[in-house]
Amino acid sequence: MREEKGSDVNLAVNLVNDAWADRFDVALVISNDSDLAEALHLAQARGKTVGVASVASRPTRELNLNCDFFNHIRPYHLRNSQLPDPVVTADGHEIRKPDHWR
Repeated sequence: MREEKGSDVNLAVNLVNDAWADRFDVALVISNDSDLAEALHLAQARGKTVGVASVASRPTRELNLNCDFFNHIRPYHLRNSQLPDPVVTADGHEIRKPDHWR
């Protein structure tokens, strides 16, 4: 299993930094990690609109209290967003997606 180290911290820091630097009007955070709630709150405090999207049917309580909108990512959204199978690279190699993604 792949382990992600610090990705939530990196996302939170960059969200807050970009809000302070006025680099966006609306942010969409694709996660359901309640550890991001404070970063969402701080971005909102800068007058930014912050939404959350997740494969979970509802956001965590903490995220729900600190976001302006929520979008549920359904399985058909993921299916419709995939690259074709296979993808052929410039040198002719085929990259296939796992069977459980189809």
